[in-house]
Amino acid sequence: MPDAAAAARAAAEEESAFSHAPVAPDATAAYGSHPDQVIDFYAPRTARDAPAPLVVVLHGGAWRARFDRRHATPFADFLARKGFAVANVEYRRGGDTESEGATPPAGRWPDTFADVAAALDALPDLVREALPGADRRRTVLTGHSAGGHLALWAAARHVLPADSPWRTAEPAPLRGVVALAPLADLAVAEELGACEHASLQLLGGPEHFEARRAYADPVLLLPTGIATTVVQGRADLVVPQQVAESYADAAAKAGEVVGLTLLSDVGHFPLIDPAADACAVVAEEIAQLAW
Repeated sequence: MPDAAAAARAAAEEESAFSHAPVAPDATAAYGSHPDQVIDFYAPRTARDAPAPLVVVLHGGAWRARFDRRHATPFADFLARKGFAVANVEYRRGGDTESEGATPPAGRWPDTFADVAAALDALPDLVREALPGADRRRTVLTGHSAGGHLALWAAARHVLPADSPWRTAEPAPLRGVVALAPLADLAVAEELGACEHASLQLLGGPEHFEARRAYADPVLLLPTGIATTVVQGRADLVVPQQVAESYADAAAKAGEVVGLTLLSDVGHFPLIDPAADACAVVAEEIAQLAW
């Protein structure tokens, strides 16, 4: 259990991150018929002579329905003010309702994964219409927490098992991935009880966990050949540092170098909080890949 001071700091960080009002997008487009199958687009807020790099954001929230893309809109706007074109992706999550006193379910198998795959496949055409000033050749995929897991997974679709419906023939045309406190190793996350055992729920419970990991766990989908950086707060009580380190170690054993940026005295939420210094670090990591 964290000490009182650590818990108080984590609570203050979360309160700050969620204190920002949602920022309306410049455009929204659907990639499917379900209400959650939409992408919000933010045009760059700064003038550039050249087309702006595109940042694709996959929000976190333990794959649970109560956390939708709205809490990531201040982060998306922050990136747009840094000169990026931004696509903020929504996807189906676990549970439409929550029973009082019960932990809501995390994720939907296979819908959560199918949605992220469909969104990424539809993105080039949608961006061409919604963000004509975006440079799709300079696309960086980022995601926070559960969204960080999905970002790493989406970049690894070309190494999914051959019978996976989401496998692609070629690597995604990405400049890279910046995963923020990602649930990057589902087994380690489950051992640590991260996000109230959301990893176990995502894959459909203990009876499916090991079999489905081959299709869903980024740590088992290495190497990808795509430049990847993980940004992690050392004081993260939601997704502990050990999860990121396990992923980076697995990548090294697979012959791939994954950048691991560890931020001292930073917890889970400052990475997407425009008021926090850590968010500026995230923008710089994205810029290093995009440019």
